[in-house]
Amino acid sequence: MSTTAALEIAVTSPAGAITARDGGADRVELCVGLELGGLTPSQALVETTQETGIPAHALVRCRPGGFVHTPDEVELMVREVRTVLRSGAAGVVVGALRPDRTLDDDALRRFVDAARSVSATAEVTLHRAIDHATDPVAAVGSLAALGFTRVLTSGAAPTAVAGADTIARMVEAAGPVQVMAGAGVTPADVRALLATGAAAVHLSAKRPAADSAHAGVPMGAGDDGSAHFVTDAEVVAAARRALDA
Repeated sequence: MSTTAALEIAVTSPAGAITARDGGADRVELCVGLELGGLTPSQALVETTQETGIPAHALVRCRPGGFVHTPDEVELMVREVRTVLRSGAAGVVVGALRPDRTLDDDALRRFVDAARSVSATAEVTLHRAIDHATDPVAAVGSLAALGFTRVLTSGAAPTAVAGADTIARMVEAAGPVQVMAGAGVTPADVRALLATGAAAVHLSAKRPAADSAHAGVPMGAGDDGSAHFVTDAEVVAAARRALDA
């Protein structure tokens, strides 16, 4: 079993980035609204997270919901790609589908071009939009030509462990593009995910923040009053140990 696979932790704050860094993570995916699947972080959040010293890859997703985007949304995300990279992000995490659930190559090419216009070394990851594609294995084979560095996938299953067989097939089809396994991952899952040949494992390692709920006065239609999440140091450290075992 490889000991060189990377550990990526999804975080929503500089504090989370520090916890991930100190627990042995190789990089973080930075976003806001993790409970919505993640949305684009602000310029200040990227800048402050970059100061922690761990490479931060900013999710660029302008709204929750599906991955079929209007031209205006694509234009907005192109600008967001440039903004987060100019703010210090080491890479971006992007994605878009056509209505027929194939990859939106035109939008994806624009995202990659925008990233590389800011930094020739910017890493570009395709997010789990690929898990909603009609044929994720075929889709991953086109990513190298589009200029992607890696892809985050659950193998089109609710969890990465459930999609492990498909992830292994995606590894075979991906060529030079790194395949990163993620979705519902716990430290106990790491060994099985490494067996797929994945180059990295991604998890949120989150727990509810203490005393952060505000039940009784909803702050929006989707607000159930529950706590926000923070990065759990013990989970990060356990995942690191599992990778290194």
